[in-house]
Amino acid sequence: MSPRAGSTPRTLAFVESPVQLLNVLEWAHAHAPRAQEEPGAGLTLVVLSPTDPMTRGQLRRMSELARDDGHDVRWEEARGGATAPLRTTGGLAPLLRRADRVVMGDPFSRYVQLLLTLTRARDLVVVDDGTATMEFVAQLARGERLVRWHRKGGRPGARDLLFAPVSSAARRRLTPDGRRSVEVFSSMPVDETPAGVTVTANDFSWTRARFGPPRITRSADLVGTSLVETGVVDGDRYLDAVRALAKAHGATRYFAHRRESAEKLHRLALETGLEIVRPDLPLELIARRGPVGSTILSFPSTVVHTLPLALAGTGVRVAVCDIDPAWLTAHASPRAQGFLSGVTDTARDVHRLTAVRTA
Repeated sequence: MSPRAGSTPRTLAFVESPVQLLNVLEWAHAHAPRAQEEPGAGLTLVVLSPTDPMTRGQLRRMSELARDDGHDVRWEEARGGATAPLRTTGGLAPLLRRADRVVMGDPFSRYVQLLLTLTRARDLVVVDDGTATMEFVAQLARGERLVRWHRKGGRPGARDLLFAPVSSAARRRLTPDGRRSVEVFSSMPVDETPAGVTVTANDFSWTRARFGPPRITRSADLVGTSLVETGVVDGDRYLDAVRALAKAHGATRYFAHRRESAEKLHRLALETGLEIVRPDLPLELIARRGPVGSTILSFPSTVVHTLPLALAGTGVRVAVCDIDPAWLTAHASPRAQGFLSGVTDTARDVHRLTAVRTA
C-alpha cells in the first residue's frame, strides 16, 4: 500500500525484521499524544523485505497489525534480483527527501545506511533491533565504525571497504548536531549515551494493551537462538545444552528463532523430543497471546530483556542460561563471550541459571 494520495508522510520508518516492525509500533504508541498534536502527522512503514520465507511471513502478519492501527505500509521487494536495490532506492528517494522524521530498526544495515544518505530529515529515530542496539549506542558514543558485534574483530572484506564511505556518512548523520536530533527507543540497557542522543524507554505498552493476558501452563517453554547460524556457538554443543536444559526444567516446547535452519530444528526434535514451534509473530506477541509456560528458558538474547516487560504482571518467570565458553566456535569474535555475558548481566527481572553441563 502506498501513502494516501496527495499526502506526504511526516514520518518514514524502515524495517527489515518482524521485531523491528513491532518496535516501530511500540514507538508510535508511546509517541501517540505528540503525534496527534502535529497537523498532518502520518507514519508510513516501508518494509525492506528479506528473502527468508519465515521472516517474510512474520513481516506480513505484522504489516496487517500495523494497518489495523491506521498506518500506511509499503512493501518493497528490496532483494528481488540484482536491480532491486537500485529500483528500491530510486523509488524511495522522493519520500526520503520530503520526510521530517526517519525511523529505522537496524542502523547496521547497508540498505538503511544507503537510504540515510538521501534524507534531509531533522529527526532520526533508532528503534530496537535486539541486543544489537546496545552495541550501536556504545559504538556511536565511542566514535567507532558501525560493525555488528559477532563480526567485530575480523578483517574488513572487500565489500566492507567499498561501502566504507557510505557507512561513515551514515554514522555522521546518526550523530546529533544543531540541525538534527537523534532518539534511541529501546528496552535494552544503555550505559554509554552519546552526547546529544535522547534515550526513550520501550516498556511494551502497545503489546500489553493489544494482547493477553495469556493462559499460563504448568510446563516450561524454551526459546531458540541463532547463535549456531551466526557461527558463534558449536552446533553439537548447542544441541547438548538444549537437551540438558529441557530435561532439568521440564520444557516441552521449543520456540524457534526465525533464522534457525530446518536441518538443525529437525535434529533438535528427534534428539530432544521437544515440540518445535515456528512462531508466526515475534515471541513477545506469541507469549502475551498465550498459552505460555509458567517458566520461559532462554540463552542470552533480546528476549531476556523484552519478555519480562511484555509479560509484566502475569507471574511468568523468565530464566536465562549462560553460554559456556567451551561452546564457542573457533570462528567466534574475540569479544563474543563478553558481549553475551553482558546481555545476561544487564537483564532485569530474570532468573539466572549457570551454564548447563554438556558431554
